[in-house]
Amino acid sequence: MFTRARLKLTLWYLLIIMVISLSFSGAIYKIVFSELDRVEKMQKYRIEQGKSLRLRLFPPSEDPERPAFILLDPDLVKETKNRFIISLVIINGFILAVSAVTGYFLAGRTLEPIKEMVDEQNRFLGDASHELRTPLTSLKSGIEVNLRDKNLNLQDAKLLLQSNLEEVNHLQTLSDHLLKLTQYQKGNLTLPLTEISLLAISNEAIKKVTGLSKNKNILIKQEVNDFTLTGNKNTLVEMLVIFLDNAIKYSPHKSTITLLAKKTDGKIIISVRDEGQGISAKDLPHIFDRFYRSDKSRTKNDTDGYGLGLSIAKEIVERHQGHITIKSKVGKGTTVEVTLPVKQHLVI
Repeated sequence: MFTRARLKLTLWYLLIIMVISLSFSGAIYKIVFSELDRVEKMQKYRIEQGKSLRLRLFPPSEDPERPAFILLDPDLVKETKNRFIISLVIINGFILAVSAVTGYFLAGRTLEPIKEMVDEQNRFLGDASHELRTPLTSLKSGIEVNLRDKNLNLQDAKLLLQSNLEEVNHLQTLSDHLLKLTQYQKGNLTLPLTEISLLAISNEAIKKVTGLSKNKNILIKQEVNDFTLTGNKNTLVEMLVIFLDNAIKYSPHKSTITLLAKKTDGKIIISVRDEGQGISAKDLPHIFDRFYRSDKSRTKNDTDGYGLGLSIAKEIVERHQGHITIKSKVGKGTTVEVTLPVKQHLVI
């Protein structure tokens, strides 16, 4: 598809360039030939009037044998016109060749961001379809199996409904995350900023993941001072919950997760460090991509989630004019580090 589009765009470039080039060539052709024709007409007029038929070519000379004037040769004029036409054809041919190569290159550069956008959209549709298919298949299979069961009792029906409710919750979570991520990326969300306490944000985020950490007997160690910064409380809490939730999911039982913050040069640096399985070097460049999860955690049997959390967290950080980095070694844990400015505008 993009190859055909590139060729079509190249042809349009060629058409525009050649129209301009031929227009200039035609104008030059007309001017030069008009001037030559004018000279010929002037000579004919002078012949009729009995005036000089010669054009001054050399300055006056003391040599009596050297002529001061020569006649304008009609054959030379005709040859000059022909050579001029050939030169214009060669020049336009050269322009055509150069324009074809340049146009093809520029067409590729022009279509490159569009191609990247379409590829990203196709990946998004493919990944979203894959994520939606799993709970939908589970729902359909469970319902079909139980409908065929003639001995289905109330208790089994309740178990089926409970299982279906879990899958519906998964679908709702996925749709909510997709909607939120889309709104962030389109800039449709206006985040009012206030003076907030980083310690309060940290405490609220830890409270939201306490149940998950207790299930795996994981200790969340907090080293956060009561810094004050300008930000949107709800989204910053959501950001920390995403980091802590990921750290808990990928950490072994009875391990420690450290949440700490420090202030330096008008910025606050927040880091979440775990003792989990870590992320391989080949996965790190893609860790913020939508639906991306490393190979070890790709299946839902191992880890719940859709690979959207870090994408949302990255959007939150960028909306707060900050930046985020992840350092990790396989088998030695992962550290997520966020740098946020202390002061910002009132709305982002």
